[in-house]
Amino acid sequence: MEQIKSVSEINARIEKGKAVVMTAEEVIGYVERKGLEAAAKEIDVVTTATFGPMCSSGAFLNVGHSKPKIRITEATLDDVEAYAGVAAVDLYIGATQLPVNSPKNSYFPGEFRFGGGHIIEKLVRGESVRLFARSYGTEDYPVKEISTEITLADLNQAIMTNPRNCYQNYNVAINSSAETLYTYLGALKPNFGSIGYSSAGQLSPLLNDPYYRSIGIGSKVWLAGAPGIVYAAGTQHSPDAERGENGVPVDGAGTLGLTADMKQMLPEFVRGVSIKGYGVSLSLGIAIPIPITSLEVLKWCTVRDEEIFAPVIDYAVDYPQATGKMLTRVNYAELRRGEVRLFDRLIETGSFSSYEKALKAANLLADSIRAGEFTVNAPVMSLPTQGSSRPMKIVPPQGV
Repeated sequence: MEQIKSVSEINARIEKGKAVVMTAEEVIGYVERKGLEAAAKEIDVVTTATFGPMCSSGAFLNVGHSKPKIRITEATLDDVEAYAGVAAVDLYIGATQLPVNSPKNSYFPGEFRFGGGHIIEKLVRGESVRLFARSYGTEDYPVKEISTEITLADLNQAIMTNPRNCYQNYNVAINSSAETLYTYLGALKPNFGSIGYSSAGQLSPLLNDPYYRSIGIGSKVWLAGAPGIVYAAGTQHSPDAERGENGVPVDGAGTLGLTADMKQMLPEFVRGVSIKGYGVSLSLGIAIPIPITSLEVLKWCTVRDEEIFAPVIDYAVDYPQATGKMLTRVNYAELRRGEVRLFDRLIETGSFSSYEKALKAANLLADSIRAGEFTVNAPVMSLPTQGSSRPMKIVPPQGV
């Protein structure tokens, strides 16, 4: 790629308050009017964003040492189990963790009213949660049980650390069975009666950087309003996914591992989610800037919903049985219209993500860049461009 601007030149413009910044939605029409070359000379940064459930999320919490001290080995926050196998007073709360005595799906479909994602939301909102902690006791950590109230302000650190966010693309779910199907993409009506999906399409970060040239390890991100970074390729990162002629994957493909300080987050973009018949999760608003350093980078940022295709998967059979079968593909322009024509009929669509919230995140990041409050950077390392996610290896126990 021939460079037309360096990241340092773009940052100099940001610091002077002269940077030209557009969202991934705005830039489409602008480039169409101005032409690619002219627009690339003018535009410094394009902001991308997404908002939706991000199951592989959670937070490390340092609750501080008690007097006398405890070495926590078991802990709950408002009865939701937190992992204590890190250090004496470090805990990890996962977004999908359920309360200890949750009925789960005992009365199907379960309502899943509360869980780890809701704990994280409560903390970011400034609300208190009850910490109950146990230990077996040692000579240097003698306390065996503590019950107390904590808030985000009480914590020494609260570091959101998410192993997998920002899926590059994702499945579109449909139900071939004769019964309503409860999935993590929502309740699907029987007999192909509805479709569920979750993506910001043309706004989504990795769909605007299909080959990971601008977003990589060390890239700065806006994670629910807090400055954060990409700390790794996300789990299940699968860049070998099939791609269209425009380079955009037509399967899940890339993912990002993200981290940021919860104490700087905006409650509007951190929301616990209850998914009927499935479980709990955490919806997050994430925005990532793309510095326009070449014509090619800008061209990728002009991808439209109608150019982004996702696989339609039968969640009654093919998804749970991992058959690998795909029924067809649809584009995000069709999905966002509220109905698609498949199998000689119109089928209603429903999104688990919010395009409106994603656009708001993209605009908030753009405003921060224009104000000189948020600069951009080149990745420290590139994301892997080869590889795919492997299935679990099942090894039966010996003698069975």
